[in-house]
Amino acid sequence: MNFRTHSTLYFATGIAFIALETIGAVWTGIAVKSLIIPLLIWLYLRFIRGQGNRFHSLIITALIFSWLGDVTLQLTQFKESYFMIGVGCFLIAQLIYMLAFFITAGKNILFFRKVYLIIPVILYGWGMLWLLSDGLGDMKLPVTVYTVIILTMLLAAINREKKVNRQSFLLVLAGAIIFILSDSILAINKFAQPFELGRIASMSSYITAQYLIVIGCTRQFNLSLK
Repeated sequence: MNFRTHSTLYFATGIAFIALETIGAVWTGIAVKSLIIPLLIWLYLRFIRGQGNRFHSLIITALIFSWLGDVTLQLTQFKESYFMIGVGCFLIAQLIYMLAFFITAGKNILFFRKVYLIIPVILYGWGMLWLLSDGLGDMKLPVTVYTVIILTMLLAAINREKKVNRQSFLLVLAGAIIFILSDSILAINKFAQPFELGRIASMSSYITAQYLIVIGCTRQFNLSLK
């Protein structure tokens, strides 16, 4: 299976899940959703071809926790307590992504030369928490912690600018931004104002974000797959 076919299969599986969820096919939807991230892990493993290192191990581990988060969040429809488990899994995934991006060797531009880039990220986080504040209730602390972690992951992605080639930097940065967009849509839909197509927008952007991050990480090492 070549790169284009594998990528098509990944996005087709994501679209199939969205369609199944839309028509209310609960268990089939859960089964299909549980295949999305494993397809991405498989693609990543094909890129590295067994030539693992600490960075690759971290990315794969982040994807595994993302998969656990996917499955547990989907089970929230049966028991609300699964939501916290899912948030916890994604929090760990974001921490691992953040670590992988920060440990990449090279110049740390963000905290020395371009510290001003931190300001819009902080303002965005503050604005989101303000928007969600009335509906968070007991979830205020977990959501605040998660917001800080995922925005720090974005800062770590920005900090890669002088550490990696341009293509890898832009792909991972785009993935990190879209990941935050996905989580923002999810949070607004759950805690502030449910809106039509919110779930579709959140899931489609999440699938895209994970893909961009993974492909960007392979480009960091100039890995190719025909």
